[in-house]
Amino acid sequence: MNTTPFPDETHPDRRNRTPAAPPTATASTAPENPAGCAALDDSAGAHGPAQDVQAQAEGSTKSDQSTEAVPNARGAPAPDDHAASAPDQRAVTVSDGLVVAGRAVTDAVERKAVANPGDLQWDAVRLARVTLMRVADAGDAVMGRLVAAYGPEGALGQVRRGHLDPSFVEELTRERGRTPDIARMLSGWRARLLVADPVADLTEGQDLGARLIVPGDLEWPTQLDDLGPEKPFGLWLHGDADLRFSCLRSVAVVGSRAATPYGTHVAAEFGADLSEGGWTVISGGAHGVDAAAHRGALAGEARTIAVLACGTDIAYPAANQDLFAAIRARGVVVSESPMGVRPTRLRFLVRNRLIAALSRGTVVVEAAVRSGALNTASHAVALRRHLAAVPGPVTSENSTGCHRLIRRAEAVCVTSAREVIELVGAIGDDLAPEPRGPVLARDALDEDTRKVLEAVPARGGTGPATIALDAGLDLMTTLACLGGLAAAGYVERAPRGWRLRRSTPAP
Repeated sequence: MNTTPFPDETHPDRRNRTPAAPPTATASTAPENPAGCAALDDSAGAHGPAQDVQAQAEGSTKSDQSTEAVPNARGAPAPDDHAASAPDQRAVTVSDGLVVAGRAVTDAVERKAVANPGDLQWDAVRLARVTLMRVADAGDAVMGRLVAAYGPEGALGQVRRGHLDPSFVEELTRERGRTPDIARMLSGWRARLLVADPVADLTEGQDLGARLIVPGDLEWPTQLDDLGPEKPFGLWLHGDADLRFSCLRSVAVVGSRAATPYGTHVAAEFGADLSEGGWTVISGGAHGVDAAAHRGALAGEARTIAVLACGTDIAYPAANQDLFAAIRARGVVVSESPMGVRPTRLRFLVRNRLIAALSRGTVVVEAAVRSGALNTASHAVALRRHLAAVPGPVTSENSTGCHRLIRRAEAVCVTSAREVIELVGAIGDDLAPEPRGPVLARDALDEDTRKVLEAVPARGGTGPATIALDAGLDLMTTLACLGGLAAAGYVERAPRGWRLRRSTPAP
């Protein structure tokens, strides 16, 4: 039973986020770098295309030293002599994060900002996070810690310089208990940084109908903060549903791809019943249990969410292309991978943490010993989410994983959607009805009458005295009970006494 409130719009990131001021351009001022910084620190080590941007920024600063400060392309006043002589660490990191793609990216951002002054897709933070989605692997804990410590722009600046803050490395070493291979990580990040093009990614996503959300946006589900340094840098969404609102009452239904008819039937029933109850169904869009759960949810009233291990523009598996189209119309398709990224085994495993984190609880319908659904279950346990498992035939290998979860008390055994809702819902409000057997007519008989009825033979017949002896009652009480049973149609007279009536009333 859920006892803690689910994160919502009260998250401080959402309350304190202020949209970036729309950029303005004047005829007398040439566009500067998108962060609004007039100069870069010489220690930044810019090279290649970034040198042109740095030279342009430095030239702009020198020309402004003898004149009145002029607003730059982002709407902020240019720094004076004192500001130019005192290095601003914040300004340096912002510039570093935005010039990573070279002068072409800078010019493209300025053109987009001037053409769409109210479009927040082109602010500094989004561009930095879109770049990070190309530079680092999904779920990269080291990059996640770097972003948490220095912000997305500052993290990119350190990667571009090829040098991480020594204090950060010391803290990382202390947490891990060993010295990490920083050089190898930086080499991989920098190689991807050379080909990253955040403007192209944003443009392609918008052209395909997708939208990007980042931490602090109104649609960002704050429960993803439970992932800590493995929190996604951003999410691509394609669909009509609002992700945050859809996840407030949500259940993840996962299981085997090679599902049995029993597994697909249970998953579809769970999906439909959860949806009818107003609960969003979250799954991975794969064959088997995932697809059955989505289809069941689409038959109900609530939304359904598919979390992919590839870009939202790729239908994987291809056979579920129509299913994804239906989900986009009635729900939303989610991915932390940019457009065009193909699925891999590692991306599937990393994707599972999002399924567990977005939902209030996870239900494993069918899972073999090595099923990927057990990976999702482990994430749910680590995140302190509710975990449930559906029992199956003891002879079925596809249910071995579910039985192991139940036997180890890691999961609660559930057999219906109502039991799942009771597990993840509010205390006292979402109780499942207790299962009861059929009510029989003889259940209304008093104790003495039931004793007499049990003592009456089914064949042949016997006298009242024998029935009284077998029932342990006196003769007068036995005769009274026999009369009532005869009137109700339970017994009848026979040549040798009393016997059960051949056509007993329906229970």
